[in-house]
Amino acid sequence: MLKRYLPALLWLPHYNRRLLSSDLMAGVIVTLMVIPQSMAYAILAGLPAVVGLYASILPAIVYALLGTSRTLAIGPVAIIGLMTGAALSRVAVPGTQEYLQAAWHLSLLSGGMLVIMGALRMGFFANFLSHPVIGGFLSASGLLIAISQLSHLIGVDASGYTAVSLLTSLARHLGDINLPTVTLGLGTLAWLIAVRRWGRRTLIRLGLPRGLVTLTQRSGPLFAVILTTVLSAWLGLHEHGVAVVGHIPAGLPPLTLPLPDAALWRALWMPALLISVVGFVESISMAQLMAARRRERIVPNQELIGLGGANLAAAFTAGMPVSGGLSRTVINVDAGSRTPMAGAFAALGIGIITLWLTPWLFHLPVATLAATIIMAVLTLVDIALMRRTFRYSRSDFSAMAVTMVMTLAEGVETGLLFGVALSIALFLYRTSRPHSALVGRIPGSEHFRNSARHETETDDHLALLRIDESLYFANARYLEDTIQALVAKRPGIEHVVLICSAVNLIDASALESLDAINRRLAEARVTLHLAEVKGPVMDRLKNSDFLKTLNGRVFLSTYSAWKTLKRKAR
Repeated sequence: MLKRYLPALLWLPHYNRRLLSSDLMAGVIVTLMVIPQSMAYAILAGLPAVVGLYASILPAIVYALLGTSRTLAIGPVAIIGLMTGAALSRVAVPGTQEYLQAAWHLSLLSGGMLVIMGALRMGFFANFLSHPVIGGFLSASGLLIAISQLSHLIGVDASGYTAVSLLTSLARHLGDINLPTVTLGLGTLAWLIAVRRWGRRTLIRLGLPRGLVTLTQRSGPLFAVILTTVLSAWLGLHEHGVAVVGHIPAGLPPLTLPLPDAALWRALWMPALLISVVGFVESISMAQLMAARRRERIVPNQELIGLGGANLAAAFTAGMPVSGGLSRTVINVDAGSRTPMAGAFAALGIGIITLWLTPWLFHLPVATLAATIIMAVLTLVDIALMRRTFRYSRSDFSAMAVTMVMTLAEGVETGLLFGVALSIALFLYRTSRPHSALVGRIPGSEHFRNSARHETETDDHLALLRIDESLYFANARYLEDTIQALVAKRPGIEHVVLICSAVNLIDASALESLDAINRRLAEARVTLHLAEVKGPVMDRLKNSDFLKTLNGRVFLSTYSAWKTLKRKAR
């Protein structure tokens, strides 16, 4: 039981020097790579840059103890940063102490919800987010985040958390563009694009080992931070209107205590729930992908607890909501991480930098962080997924498109809620009109196929109707209408066999409909039979009176029904 809720006990007893060296090296590399990201995502959320560093220390250590992924790296991420900023801006003014405290409350609520969901084994909750909805949400969020960073890239003030408000605000301040900021920001962006597009090819031509090539290429943002910080300090760019990170307080994260505030919790509970679900989906997707490559196992419900514990740690150490980061995790894996101890080492490294080296970050231009964010989030825009979804299913694409439009126009929370609601509505519509087929026997075999698609043997007195969906309240009436129309079209029918090979559930509403169908067919001198009823469904039917009142029989197979009833019909 202890190992179940504290997965670190599964790998800590087997820890050795070989694992230590690999994890220590990965921890050092991750530390250097994610510092710019951590600060950038805090600024994206409207918080001081140091909050991103605080949120990368204790939360990562807690997850290393509670999580089941050996490679997932925990900390601030772009999507959660955007959602955090949108939520906090409704309850406090950015830059105030109340805004900071609201961030702690949001982390507390998110962490508490995740832990409770994990304890209740509610990992399935994330299944309500369909892949097209998640794809549309991430793509729109990537665009929204990129738009939000344009103001920092050109040195103007702009506010808002929707594409409309951000672009309108930018348009009003275009006359205030700061030329040094534009030069620095666009230069950094050009550097990052060049590194991503041609860096690997160039380094390979120079003869570097492939492993070193990958790490060097991923260090592009780090080199940009170092170069622009040195340039900013040397030229005194902050005196020419270039926004810099400024003073970052040295020292470890302070202990914070988010005191209960009913009004604040009422305002933040829905954003906290959405942040929890989105963060979990992003984390578990990345964790399972990496685990599959290494033949490891992820326990979703324990991941909820691990992620919840990390967010609770952020709440009590002046942090912000955290999640498993895509780029962090990829860097962690590429650097040779073997166990969650690599995440703990990275947290310790960030702690050391926060304790002693923050004065070096004073001259770091905000435009550099904006360029870093833009390059990171544009990978979220998945054009290929949009094309595939459009070709395969227009209804799924409509859910994706609505999610994107609403996210851009109304914000991340509204977009996600609309996407989820539309996905559920589409599911209910599809399953409320289940596909059904009159089947016949393939000559010379025991196989039965749709008579409209294949040459089959049929009988005018016998209807074999296959229903390709579970029966529940949304389609119960449709089943009644289908059978009624079938009998009306074929007055010579004496037997109707309902083939239940695709039926995994019959709820109370559908059972009432089956009773009604049975009575109406009996009045019309037609016998209702069932075939291929699955064990769990049959178990539930046995707990009702339906089988006692059924006019016909329950056949083990469609072929058995065909042999018995076809002979009787003749």
